[in-house]
Amino acid sequence: MKASARIGAAVAGLAVVGGGILVVPGLLGKGSAPTTEQRLQGKPDTGPAQPSAAPAGRPFTLVATGDIIPYPSIIQRSADDADKAGEHDFRKILAGVKPLVSAADLAICHHEIPYGRPGGPYTGYPTFKAPHQLADALKDAGYDSCSTASNHTLDDGYDGLARTLEHLDRVGIPHVGSARSAEEAKAPALLSAGGAKVAQLDYTYGTNGIPLPEGKPWAVNLIDKDRIIADARAARAGGANVVVLSVHWGTEWQTAPDEQQRELAQALTASRGADGLADIDLVIGTHNHVPQPYEKINGTWVVFGMGDQVASFVPADKLRGNQSSVPRFTFAPAAAHTGRWEVVKAEFLTQYSDMGPPFRVVCASCAASDDTVPAAKRSEYARIDEQVTEAVLSRGAGGQGLEHATR
Repeated sequence: MKASARIGAAVAGLAVVGGGILVVPGLLGKGSAPTTEQRLQGKPDTGPAQPSAAPAGRPFTLVATGDIIPYPSIIQRSADDADKAGEHDFRKILAGVKPLVSAADLAICHHEIPYGRPGGPYTGYPTFKAPHQLADALKDAGYDSCSTASNHTLDDGYDGLARTLEHLDRVGIPHVGSARSAEEAKAPALLSAGGAKVAQLDYTYGTNGIPLPEGKPWAVNLIDKDRIIADARAARAGGANVVVLSVHWGTEWQTAPDEQQRELAQALTASRGADGLADIDLVIGTHNHVPQPYEKINGTWVVFGMGDQVASFVPADKLRGNQSSVPRFTFAPAAAHTGRWEVVKAEFLTQYSDMGPPFRVVCASCAASDDTVPAAKRSEYARIDEQVTEAVLSRGAGGQGLEHATR
């Protein structure tokens, strides 16, 4: 059963660094800061901190999907799919991947764009504004968390940023990467699965030249190697058993990871805490529109780029922008390290924004082998699956244990 939670305030007496401290009820032990339960019940602090008992654990699956970018044609499709004039419904667009997303113990989306004001106007490139009903569709599909730091986070200014987070809050989806207060910026998404506390951090390379809001330097998390490492260690100190990093990086339309991606991935996966264990357990990349390779670096899986999950590119030279991969990692308690989980199975599926009509997002690797799908469509999805697979495996991930899944 899926479970997720978000701690919205930092606890006094613990170090708070950049993307935030994670407070995990039941894992901090007793200390100078009362637990969340104690604070809610008015119970006093009970003394110095004690080592916490290791939680019993079981394997869990984590699925992630790529950038959600509703271009005007997609927004129009959501209007056409709605029951009432003037409304928007994205649920049918995502229905084809709902079984995959909802079946995972944890599912993470990348929410690239802000929401516009109710009723619009809704806009596309270069400054996006989408209908807020997208949040309802993401909840319906089964997402447990969304990263929100991207080069488009500030397309509608601070108001658009705040509006987006308000609607994700409304439907109960935790988020990380952008914030409405310095305190919120210190509290990344905190998820639970298999008895593990999973911390999600998120950063972007920039905001398309739009400056951070005056007096709000914490509004969007920007990539900084030292800060990311410090934030990951703060998450561990807060009780996280698994730290997942979402990062918006890379060169658009380029399959191969660029120099920044390679160097940052190398540094982050090499980072070790005082216990000698990795600070970050998984890196999931977004931004560059097309599928990029997976690679295990310093023992940690790096998904350089999934590609766009929801997009509608028409020019022939940009059709690859409608393709993406879906990483699925199975974590299990690490036998050698109490309180830590490790990846025991690495898989990927392939995905396609099918222009239709009607426009729909499809699990290509699933549909390519589904006899209920018309033969012509199966052939199209098989071709997409082959192209995405080639990109995903282009840095030798197949030899490192990555498996191609079809369901």
